[in-house]
Amino acid sequence: MGAMRTREEDDGMITWIAGIGAALCVIYYIVITVYAGFSVSFSWFWLLAAGFLAFLAWGSRCMRLHPKEVPLWVSVPVITFVAASFVILCVAEACVFVGAATSEKPGLDYVIVLGTKIHERGISNSLRKRLDKAVRYSQESPGTVFILSGGQGADEPMPEAEAMYEYLVRRGLSPTRLLMEPDSTSTLENIAFSQLLIRRQEQVKREMARTGDRSVAPGPYLQVEEKPVQIGILTSNYHVFRAKMIAKKRGMEEIYGISAASDPVLFVHLCVRECAAILKDRLMGNM
Repeated sequence: MGAMRTREEDDGMITWIAGIGAALCVIYYIVITVYAGFSVSFSWFWLLAAGFLAFLAWGSRCMRLHPKEVPLWVSVPVITFVAASFVILCVAEACVFVGAATSEKPGLDYVIVLGTKIHERGISNSLRKRLDKAVRYSQESPGTVFILSGGQGADEPMPEAEAMYEYLVRRGLSPTRLLMEPDSTSTLENIAFSQLLIRRQEQVKREMARTGDRSVAPGPYLQVEEKPVQIGILTSNYHVFRAKMIAKKRGMEEIYGISAASDPVLFVHLCVRECAAILKDRLMGNM
């Protein structure tokens, strides 16, 4: 009798937790929609999660009130799916937070600044935070060259790389320290196209060193030591882990993460969306 009462209490707790979770998902969906508009990608997830949690609350209540009427072939797969989803979410979120907490390394040879959406009225808040971080890093590492990576979406007024270039020049960065990569449309392309640009830049430096040509850049070019090029990836904190893993998959061994703050209102949404992106890139072999 005591064991049965404990099970009923557990089922009742699940009903309440799932019901409250469903309500919170709906509230958060409304908050991010009012805050950032209907254009927020992946926002439908919160309505889907609310519906699933509401179904879970209803199912838990049915099991508590009519335990013999719910067959095992229904309850066992649902419980297994919920448990597996929770574990996967926790593992992916742990990776996101580990990436966000990475300590940055000063004095890197190149830093790839990943672009994100721009609007007719100007750059987004997320992109501004990344660029402001690039400005601060440039002040601490005067020899670093920045690769500004981002193409032009169908609803964007210009390539992200060009908008980033204009912003950084206005903030005082020398154009000689900025290289634009204006063709990429995804994180994978950000990394791949920037990698090609860096290789081309390094070839130019080696050629100048070999020929002693000083017409392009100053300095004594007597000998070039073969050493790994140290590269950083500067992006929003939730995005660092996936960007680094994609870069390592492409053979970029000396790679470091540089974390920029993200929007506090959208942070939870962005972390959940990033989990889905991590799973997708993992399944597609991108990382």
